[in-house]
Amino acid sequence: MLRSIILTAALAFAAPALAQPAGTERGNTMQVYIREPGNGPVSEQLDLPLSKAAVIHLPVDAADVLVTNPEVVEAVVRTPRRAYLMGMGVGQTNAFFFDADGELILDLDLRVERDLAPLQESLERFLPNARVTAEAMNDHIVLSGSVPSAADADTALRIAQRWVDDPERILSMVNIEAREQVMLKVRIVEMQRTIARQLGVNLSTAGSSGEFDFAVATDNEFSLVGRFLNGLNAGVDWTSGNTGGITGVSALLQAMERVGLVRTLAEPNLTAITGESANFLAGGEFPVPIGRDRDGNVIIEFKSFGVGLGFTPVVLSEGRISLRISTEVSELTTQGALTYNATDVVDDEGNVIGQVDGLTIPALNVNRAETTVELPSGGSLVLAGLIQEETRQNLDGIPGVQNLPVLGSLFRSRDFENQETELVVLVTPYLVDPTNPANLSTPADGFQTASEASALLFGRLNRVYSVPGADTQGQGWNGPVGFLFD
Repeated sequence: MLRSIILTAALAFAAPALAQPAGTERGNTMQVYIREPGNGPVSEQLDLPLSKAAVIHLPVDAADVLVTNPEVVEAVVRTPRRAYLMGMGVGQTNAFFFDADGELILDLDLRVERDLAPLQESLERFLPNARVTAEAMNDHIVLSGSVPSAADADTALRIAQRWVDDPERILSMVNIEAREQVMLKVRIVEMQRTIARQLGVNLSTAGSSGEFDFAVATDNEFSLVGRFLNGLNAGVDWTSGNTGGITGVSALLQAMERVGLVRTLAEPNLTAITGESANFLAGGEFPVPIGRDRDGNVIIEFKSFGVGLGFTPVVLSEGRISLRISTEVSELTTQGALTYNATDVVDDEGNVIGQVDGLTIPALNVNRAETTVELPSGGSLVLAGLIQEETRQNLDGIPGVQNLPVLGSLFRSRDFENQETELVVLVTPYLVDPTNPANLSTPADGFQTASEASALLFGRLNRVYSVPGADTQGQGWNGPVGFLFD
């Protein structure tokens, strides 16, 4: 495109002693031409691979060559009619060739990009079942197309990363044709067994010697739990009528054994798309103060507990699913809890005007497992062997006396506690597809509340019903049917 701009230069002369004759020309007019790059009759475009050269043959001798960005393209002129253009860096620039009269011979628009032909050949050779195209965009590489599985998409990305210095310059827009919905069926079973035994003897005696009366008593504490758990209490008392010496002796025997068993079972089913995470929690949350704001209000943060599950699936192929699984079973406990005692509120004069109640923040007993596995659709894996056993026991007694043979057992108490925990996690992934809602049922399908008469006379909470679609034809009964009264 050739633009013309008319520039008018006004020449004014002012002199007091010189008068201008009439008809004198007061201005000269000149015409300026501006040619936009790439839009002229001698404009051409050239895509130049990086680190490669192109040879330019000119119809006439060139006297002047101009390259706007030598860092992108470098021009070398060997003869007046031959020039070499070398791609030095990724980018865009242009080059102009002029003859001896200043006329434009060639207006060349240049774009330097990476040569992706070897990359395209590598993708076709290593991924014969994929349709991946590599394109250059400035200093980046864009991958597009489709692949059969996520493993092929990851392979294409890794191959393309070998062509750039920074892996972040690879943009993958590859679609995965395989099914991407993964349902994870999990069974979490935890067994806890607790055994506690307590055995202690407390002795007390009283007497007199002359004018002095004396009394001796032992009070053994069970230091593990801090108190006796209400088992067997048996006491023996002996009282003498003498006026001197030991007048009475009493003995108290405390014995207890407790066995506890806890079973935790959860069967969550989660569905997630490949590469995305899904989480499940059956439990609750409890508040934990973490600080105060500017106004003195307590800031609360909630901590979760219970049976938790999180997983991230990656579909590698139709028969391979990579799973990153994290499971956790936690419960509130007083062991390790943080307790704040009650404090008094005092005014400026030192008077107690109120009291702030105490606060107890419970602790968590946690069993956690995290792993990454690879399974086929419908295959199962068991995470077992998560066994924990803790045994604690204390012996409290009177120093020296408790070490006596036989008699020493009367002056000491024994506190024993054993805790055993085992966690088993069964994992089964499935590749799933959406289905029609008519094929699904819930536990509430067909439920009806019992009538007033049924609830009053028969104590029913709901009417007898069957799941919609169930085959109840031809159902028979064996034996007496109804109510029997004696």
